Amino acid sequence: MGMVEGKIALITGAGSGMGRAGSLLFAREGAAHVYVVDLNVAAGQETVALVEQSGGSASFIHVDVTDEDAVRDMVATATREHGRLDCAWNNAGITDVARRFTDFDKAAFERMLDVNLTSVFLCLKYEILEMEKQGGGAIVNTSSASGVVATPGLPHYTAAKHGVLGLTKSAALEYNNKNIRVNAVCPGMVDTPLTQQFFDSSPKLAAAVQRLMPGGKLGQPPQVAEAVVWLCSEHASWVSGLSMVIDGGYVNR
Repeated sequence: MGMVEGKIALITGAGSGMGRAGSLLFAREGAAHVYVVDLNVAAGQETVALVEQSGGSASFIHVDVTDEDAVRDMVATATREHGRLDCAWNNAGITDVARRFTDFDKAAFERMLDVNLTSVFLCLKYEILEMEKQGGGAIVNTSSASGVVATPGLPHYTAAKHGVLGLTKSAALEYNNKNIRVNAVCPGMVDTPLTQQFFDSSPKLAAAVQRLMPGGKLGQPPQVAEAVVWLCSEHASWVSGLSMVIDGGYVNR
C-alpha cells in the first residue's frame, strides 16, 4: 500500500519542477486522484498526461493563485468531484533577477508577495475551510532555504518565503485540534526551470551558490516531492508546524 493510498491531492505550480515530480509521486504512492494546478495550460496538461501514462488518475485546473475567486473555485472543484480534499501542496511561486536592495521598486515587491505569499494565504484559507468540514487533512506549503536565511539580491523573495513559514506556523497552531496538519518545506537550489531562470539572470551569483552545494550539485525535484508526500501521509501524523529544510546542508554554511 502506498503512503497516500486513496487520497485526493491538489498541487499548485504542478506544471513543472517540484510540482510535476510531486504529481507523479502522489499518484505512484496510491493517491486516488491528483489535481494538477498551474497558470500554464500546456505544462499542466503535460503533467496530467505523464501521471496518466504512469497509471495514475489526474486532471488539470487552470488557476491564477493570486485570484481569490479562482482559488475558492479550485478547492470547490475538487470537493464537488470527489467529495473531499485530503492533501494539498501549495507550491506555486516565482523568482526574479537579483539586484541591489535599493534597485527594487514597489511594483516588483508587491508582485513577489502576491504570488509567493498572499497566494499561500488564499490557498490555506479555502483548503482549511473544506478540511475543517470533512474532519481533517494535510497541507504543505513551499517556502525555501530563503525562508531560513537571506538570499543576496532577492530581498522581496526572502521576505515572502519567510512569511510562508509564519503562515504555516499560525495555521498549524490554530487548527491542530481540528485534525488539520500544516507544514512547510524549505528547498535549497533544486534543478527546476525556476532555478535555471534565476541562474541565467545572475550567472556570477549562481556560480557562487553552486560552489556551496554538497559536491557542487543541485537538488532534484523528486527529493523534495518525497518529503511532501511523507508529510501528507499517516507516517507524519504527529508532525505539524514543521519547517523542513531540504537543501543538502546549504544553510549550515
